[in-house]
Amino acid sequence: MGRSLRTVDTLKAYQNQAGVLVKNYVLADPYIPYTSMFLGMVTCKLAYDLSQLISTFYFINYNALTKIQRMDWNNRAISTLHAVFISIMALYFVFWSELFSDQNHSAGLVTFRNSSISTFALGLSVGYFLSDLGMICWQYPSLGGPEYVLHHSLSAIAVAYAMYMGEGQLYTYMVLISEITTPCINMRWYLDVSGLKNSIAYLINGVIIFFSWLVARILLFGYMFYHVYRHHNQYSEIEGRLLPRDADAHIWFSFGVCCALGTRNHEFDVVREDPQGYEEDLNEKDMKNIVQCFTKT
Repeated sequence: MGRSLRTVDTLKAYQNQAGVLVKNYVLADPYIPYTSMFLGMVTCKLAYDLSQLISTFYFINYNALTKIQRMDWNNRAISTLHAVFISIMALYFVFWSELFSDQNHSAGLVTFRNSSISTFALGLSVGYFLSDLGMICWQYPSLGGPEYVLHHSLSAIAVAYAMYMGEGQLYTYMVLISEITTPCINMRWYLDVSGLKNSIAYLINGVIIFFSWLVARILLFGYMFYHVYRHHNQYSEIEGRLLPRDADAHIWFSFGVCCALGTRNHEFDVVREDPQGYEEDLNEKDMKNIVQCFTKT
């Protein structure tokens, strides 16, 4: 009995020490950018290994793929995980969080608002982009050509700027909402390599891609510029208050937003063309199938 109590006390002591370590170092404001990026890269590695393990035993077609295709399969699992996570975080911060709400007048200018959680989430995203960029460069051009390198480079630069400087995080999250289309894009590839390109699942997935792309990457794009227009007075106020030593920060803020927008625009080419180099344009037969699908419903 006494030994059990000592064991419990020892575990509680270790737990308290771990809590102090996390609070004072891992989640301390000065270390958040570094710890979050590191955790993001570690998570990518774990997700890759887990995808490899699960796919080997539960997906028959996985073992029939080439080495590069298996790597791409596992990479897309990481991409899907990141897309789900960052889309949820982005939707929360843009539409539900009080951090960037117009009603929160005490928080200051919307372009400079940030929190430990918002910065941490962006750091995890940077860790993903750096990990995936490393894989693409390592196996170049098997996992993607120059358009993928440009896409990930611009994404990493824009998100890293918002993370380090704490500026423009709202608009960075607005752009990251577009990642909500990534799981369906990856599913299209999974169905294709599994020999299900002519299946009803492939068709339904394509319809979902079309509408999600329309909302997340076109309509949202207009909403973001509308938001910038509504808060134009804040940018004017910033420009009037800037000191010479802060001029570089203002320039880098504009550059970061442009990088994010450039990433969004370039994604059309990323979706249109797969790493293998073939294009997947809808032909007349596909369009008829889509029309028939909606007619039946």
